[in-house]
Amino acid sequence: MKNLRYLLSVAGLVLAACGTQSSPEPTAARSAEAPPPTISEPAAPAEAVAVTPTGAVEQVPEAPQAEYPGLPLTTARLDLFAGSGICAACHTQMVDQAGTDVSLDAAWRSTMMANAARDPYWQAAVRGEVLTNPQYEEIIEDTCATCHMPMARFTDHTAEAASEVLDEGLADTNHPLHPMAMDGVSCTVCHQIQPDGFGEHESFHGNFVIDPELPPDGRHAFGPYQTGFGMMRIMQSGSGFIPTQGMHVEQAELCATCHTVYTPFVDAAGEVAGEFPEQVPYLEWQASSFSQSTSCQGCHMPTADGGVFLSIIGGHHLRSPFYQHTLVGGNAFMLDMLSAFGEDLDVTASSAQFEAKMGETLGQLQARAAVVDLENASLNGSTLAVDVVVRTMTGHKFPTAYPSRRAWIHLTVQDAGGNVIFESGAVRAGGSIAGNDNDLDPTAYEAHYLQIDSPEQVQIYESIMGDTEGQPTTTLLAGATYLKDNRLPPAGFDKGAAAPDVAVRGAAMEDADYGSGRDTTRYTIALDGAQGPFIVTVELLYQSIGYRWAQKMRELDAPEPARFLEYYEQIPNQAVRIAGASMEVGE
Repeated sequence: MKNLRYLLSVAGLVLAACGTQSSPEPTAARSAEAPPPTISEPAAPAEAVAVTPTGAVEQVPEAPQAEYPGLPLTTARLDLFAGSGICAACHTQMVDQAGTDVSLDAAWRSTMMANAARDPYWQAAVRGEVLTNPQYEEIIEDTCATCHMPMARFTDHTAEAASEVLDEGLADTNHPLHPMAMDGVSCTVCHQIQPDGFGEHESFHGNFVIDPELPPDGRHAFGPYQTGFGMMRIMQSGSGFIPTQGMHVEQAELCATCHTVYTPFVDAAGEVAGEFPEQVPYLEWQASSFSQSTSCQGCHMPTADGGVFLSIIGGHHLRSPFYQHTLVGGNAFMLDMLSAFGEDLDVTASSAQFEAKMGETLGQLQARAAVVDLENASLNGSTLAVDVVVRTMTGHKFPTAYPSRRAWIHLTVQDAGGNVIFESGAVRAGGSIAGNDNDLDPTAYEAHYLQIDSPEQVQIYESIMGDTEGQPTTTLLAGATYLKDNRLPPAGFDKGAAAPDVAVRGAAMEDADYGSGRDTTRYTIALDGAQGPFIVTVELLYQSIGYRWAQKMRELDAPEPARFLEYYEQIPNQAVRIAGASMEVGE
């Protein structure tokens, strides 16, 4: 009887917590009996960088804008899912043993996963695919909803209905499933996925397994920890979910269910002609040495400092290791856009949370993506020669995933008077790269170079899709092959043995200095009488949405592309400086 009274009283506290949008004030310290400690201020983010038309990197001044508080997380429920607000009621005000705020709700709100459905570029891209191939509208929208609106889409499919996204579909505020659709890749998606078929092709492209037969008040929420009976009852009474130990949540294969995407492609007649590996970071990881030691979670969900109390109600055990739900990636540009137009887009993250996420993202890109060095510099008469060596630290190709992403080498040489006498890879104000054939002409693209001796040549690490006629394309349903894929491979990657879906394409395949975790490009520069000593400066730069991918939106007459372009004109498509080096050559 005593245990029953205890469970009923705690259940009442849980229900009360789940019914409010605000959280109780934290206190200064916590033991097994005490309330949670004070939440620390978010760490100051790393500064964003932009590239001027001449290529010089400078700090971006912060535009003054009103602080946006963010909207409440949804507390809507479906038979199979609960909105993130249900989970956030208890999994908040969490700190690690160093006093750092590691709250699930605060970390997740500003991620691209939380905003997968609100992403204005994604919505514009879906519209573009539909306008280009209207005969496949239903398939396109349903396929794209799979991993961007998974709760609503999975619910539709249990009713044997395809999901519509645009017009009166899930993106429409009047649609009954809209709140759950816009909750993006939410808590009760990832934590319900079962390990069935993990790592197999059939599990990719959103074909994760969630048991639809369990009752709404008895569904499993998998996590890495064992949970006592009392806490199980508390969570079940407050959310309908039973915490269940499932170590598969730490496996890369969990992430692979949505981050391994194969799309159908159509031929010139508009007929489906095959399947294309649009983005396959999991398969790239499998081909790397990281697959023997580090999962996706190890880099994208860094562990907290020491143990963490998981709940503000009833949790008396420090849990360690605790994977923070920062889910940090590389799409700094879109985070900037979501932050600037958060009120328009009904985002739930505040300006401060986006600022913190931008700092985490820049930290990921600038500290854990790649390094660049200058080696073997020499002067031979009127020619300066130097090697640019790029070494990657990622567990997959860099850049990876959606093929709009690109990284490139920006190199300058200055004479004794400070005059720039050579420059390759300068960035123009509109986000295009000087000398890049694809930015000038959508039917062309820049080759992979073993040696560069002209400002019109630029080493760009990218994937260029080709259609069935062998022409470059940025339309996913037209992508039948890769005409070029020289993205920097991870350590342990053997380009000679790589499977076709992750193969190197183009001249990089014949480049002896391009391979496992590195690439070397030789620059030979005619000095034309310039006087030294010479200062050689190199940077590795990165964009998540390449110029051509943004410009194609101008060809589309529809509200979603128009909205994206309106935002795009106000948020510079800045290049992020990944790494750099400089040296003096000559006397």
